[in-house]
Amino acid sequence: MGRFDFNPENYKQQLQVLLLKLRQGENLEKILRRYPKSKTELFTKAEIIKALKHFGYSVNLIAKPVRTLSGVVPVTVLTKPYPCPGKCLYCPNDPQMPKSYLPLEPGGQRALANKFDPFRQVAARLNTYRANNHPVDKVELIVLGGTWSAYPKIYQDWFIKRCFDALNNQTAKNLYQAQKINETATSRCVGLSLETRPDWITDKELINFRRLGCTKVQIGVQSLSDQILTLNRRGATVSQTRQAFKLLRQYGFKIQAHWMANLYGSNPKKDVADFKKLFSNPDFRPDELKIYPCSLIKTAPLMEQFKLGLWRPYTQTQLVELLVKILPLVPDYCRVSRIIRDFSSSDIVSGNRQSNLRQLVENKLVGKIKEIRFREIRNQPPRNLFLKIISYKTSLGREKFLQWVTNKNQICAFLRLSLPKNKTTAMIRELHVYGPALKLGSQGEVQHSGLGKNLVAKAINLAKINKYSRLAVISGVGTREYYRSLGFYDGRLYQYFKVG
Repeated sequence: MGRFDFNPENYKQQLQVLLLKLRQGENLEKILRRYPKSKTELFTKAEIIKALKHFGYSVNLIAKPVRTLSGVVPVTVLTKPYPCPGKCLYCPNDPQMPKSYLPLEPGGQRALANKFDPFRQVAARLNTYRANNHPVDKVELIVLGGTWSAYPKIYQDWFIKRCFDALNNQTAKNLYQAQKINETATSRCVGLSLETRPDWITDKELINFRRLGCTKVQIGVQSLSDQILTLNRRGATVSQTRQAFKLLRQYGFKIQAHWMANLYGSNPKKDVADFKKLFSNPDFRPDELKIYPCSLIKTAPLMEQFKLGLWRPYTQTQLVELLVKILPLVPDYCRVSRIIRDFSSSDIVSGNRQSNLRQLVENKLVGKIKEIRFREIRNQPPRNLFLKIISYKTSLGREKFLQWVTNKNQICAFLRLSLPKNKTTAMIRELHVYGPALKLGSQGEVQHSGLGKNLVAKAINLAKINKYSRLAVISGVGTREYYRSLGFYDGRLYQYFKVG
């Protein structure tokens, strides 16, 4: 039986008692154990939600609420297997998957099940969220699959259009029409993330990214040492990474960097020194970060160095000690999205298999972590909020990070404002409000409470104080209506507000 084939009528007697106890306020976990589905199986939360709807009860229960506690619904899709321009030593190469991805990763399993069809992947993920009673009004679309820029442009247009078609629940004539429909659709794309290499980032490429609706770029930095990059056959240089950051910031994209520990030729001491450069050097300073300790996968060329005894993974103790040293170095304005890859332990020949590695590290760093993800308000009630502004230098000029925080420094909302030198236009690169995702038009303690609108007003004022004539925003397709309501007008690739 599939997950969506569950029929409450087949379990009516058990469910009526279970639902009565639930509506009387008893603990759900205890009820599920007391009234099992069968001798060997419990009802899932998704099944309980379906039963509540089926029998006409109001539904306040959400299964797996952590999925949408950051305010949006993340939907990850994978592109089809396609030759990658890179020959990286550490990269797995499974012929049935896009480069660097494996079939047992959660996203990989979903992509394979849907034959890498973008429409089917998005639709299936939305159905899962709906079954778990999550609102799917605001979607962050995350496109993975190695080097997006290497795929043919005709495939790129088709892939993104079909993603929008799935969100819109209708088929448009072309990408432009699909985007226009999505501006007022029930499930709006509020952010679109694409992944590429530093050496593929050019003005032309980023203009194309914006045409597709992209707002965030995942970029494989891996190391800031040319020696380490060469040893690992990365095929890109630190100079190219530096130029890529500058262009990405110039075009307003949110920058999510990937950085790897334990690469061939490195050691813990070198890793700490390399990591420090990410934030001490104004040429870099990413907005988000994925930290990937190198794990050995059977199909990776690194197997040869491993067999010859030239490379070994760090021990668990070494790895934890390294992460304890570098995680506190991440500043307030950066979000550490991940600390390990979602590789199955059965795919790892040698390397970290500890799935709760992040938790182990964070438990050792109480009071020392400043990065965003650790400070997110999640489902806690906001108390005593105040505005905190961090200013830092970049290769373009200055950046202002405006954040609403509690007296415990929990973050409820933030805005990234770029103030470039010798330019007339300032740029909002990101606006994000945390708390459980809500339906459009509804109101919560954090979401839809006016915090975002307040931050935009403050960004407009800062742009005026700093004598910019316009304020641009790199809006997602599904946020265009929101910014129009705040007085922004449409340009070809961005929306603008006249400051003067």
